[in-house]
Amino acid sequence: MLKKILIANRGEIAVRIARACAEMGITSVAVYAEADRYGLHVKKADEAYSLGPDTVAGYLNVHRLVNLAVAAGCDGLHPGYGFLSENPELAEACARRGIRFIGPGAEVIRRMGDKTEARKAMQEAGIPVTPGSIGNLADLDEALRLAEEVGYPVMLKATSGGGGRGIRRCDDAAALRRNYERVISEATKAFGSAEVFLEKYIPNPRHIEVQVLADSQGNVVHLFERDCSIQRRHQKLIEIAPSPQLNDEQREYIGDLAVRAARQVNYLNAGTVEFLMDRDDNFYFMEMNTRLQVEHPVTEAITGVDIVKEQIRIASGLHLQYRQEQIQRRGYAIEFRINAEDPKNDFLPSFGRISRYFATGGPGVRTDGAIYTGYEIPPYYDSMCAKLIVWALEWDEVLDRAERALTDIGVYGIRTTIPYHLEILRSAEFQSGKFDTAFVENHPELINYSVKRSNRDVAAAIGAALAAHMGW
Repeated sequence: MLKKILIANRGEIAVRIARACAEMGITSVAVYAEADRYGLHVKKADEAYSLGPDTVAGYLNVHRLVNLAVAAGCDGLHPGYGFLSENPELAEACARRGIRFIGPGAEVIRRMGDKTEARKAMQEAGIPVTPGSIGNLADLDEALRLAEEVGYPVMLKATSGGGGRGIRRCDDAAALRRNYERVISEATKAFGSAEVFLEKYIPNPRHIEVQVLADSQGNVVHLFERDCSIQRRHQKLIEIAPSPQLNDEQREYIGDLAVRAARQVNYLNAGTVEFLMDRDDNFYFMEMNTRLQVEHPVTEAITGVDIVKEQIRIASGLHLQYRQEQIQRRGYAIEFRINAEDPKNDFLPSFGRISRYFATGGPGVRTDGAIYTGYEIPPYYDSMCAKLIVWALEWDEVLDRAERALTDIGVYGIRTTIPYHLEILRSAEFQSGKFDTAFVENHPELINYSVKRSNRDVAAAIGAALAAHMGW
C-alpha cells in the first residue's frame, strides 16, 4: 500500500483525495499556488508545500510537482481532474522517479487523448463510433468530401481537445469552409496541436457515460452509467446515476461496451467511457477520459464503491475488491455543480469573498467543496466551488430531496448557479427523466427566476455589514 501521496491539484477534488488518504492511514501532501495559500485543501492535508507565485502555471509544471513529491518522500501522486490529470508527461516523469502515478500509464493516456486514435481503437474492438474521418483531416478539401459522404450537419473537433473547446458544428459547406481554420486556430492555442477530425453531428443526443475500474491483474468492472445530458455549451451542469432514460437491457449493453473498450487498450485504474445516444437509441463511442471524473460521487452513491480509494489500491498493485456480479446499483443520485457564476448575466464568473456559507445535510445528502465563510474565491481557476450530491431510493424521492437540499444551502457574497439548478429541478421535462443535451438551449425561460430574500438572507446581510463596520 502506498504510504504518502502528493495531490497535484487544488480545490474540492484535492480535499476529496486528502479525506480518502486520511481514512486509509496514508499521509497526504498538498501543493498550492500563492493564490491558494488559504485554500481548504491546504488545511486538510497533512503537509503542504508552496508552488510559488504562479497561479495556473504552478499546477501545470510537471517537473516542479514531481520534484516536490520526491523531496517530500512521497511514493504516490494523484492528479485529480483537470490540470495535468490527462498529461502523459506527468505519468512518465513519475515512473522515471519511482513514484506511482494514480491513473493509467502514459501510453494509454496518450492514445486515448488522441481522439482519432481512440476512435480507431474502438472500431478495432467492434464498438460503434459516429461516422466520420478515420484519422486526422489532411486539409479542407478532405473535410468537404467527407462531409458530403456522411451528410450535414457535421462536427469539426480538435483531436487533442476537451472541455467543449475546439469544436464547431457545420450545417453546410459554407459553414465548414468558414470554421475549418477557426477550429485549427482554437486547437493550436488551447492544446498545442493543429490536428482536427470530422464526424457526423448527432442532433440532440443523450450523453451517457460509464465508470470503469481496472487492476493490474487484468480484472475490469463497470460501475454502471451516468447521465450527463444537462449541459451548457458542452459543459456539464447536472449528472445523474443511473440514467433514468435507460432500461435494464440498454444498461447491460452499454456496460459491456465500456468494459470491452477498457480491455481493448489494456486500461489500468479508474476511467470513464463516454457515449452519445441518438433518437433511435443507438449508442456511439465519443471519448474516454483517463482520469477521475468530476461526477464520480453519484456513482459512489448508488454502488457504495469509494472510487478514490480503489484508485489508490490499484496503484498500490492490489486487485479489485469487487467482481462484476457483486456490484449492485441502489436508488438514484444527482450531482449539482455549484459554480460561482451569475446565470442572469450570461453565466459570467462571480469571484470574490464568501461572506457567509451554510452547508446542507440530512439523509442522502453529501457536499464536496472547498469553500468556507470568509474564503475568497480567486479569479484564476474554474468557477466550480462545490458539488451537491443527493441520493434516494426512488426518482421522485430524489427530486424532492434535491429541492430541499438546494434550498438549504446558503452561499452569500457571490452569485451561484443554485437558483438556476432549482429551476431545472422544477421543470416538468427534467422531472419526467426524458431530456437530451439541448435541454438548456430549449428552455431559456428557466433563467427568468426571481431570488426572494428570506429572513436568513437579511440576517446574513446585516451580520456581514456589522462585521465590516466593527472590524470583526
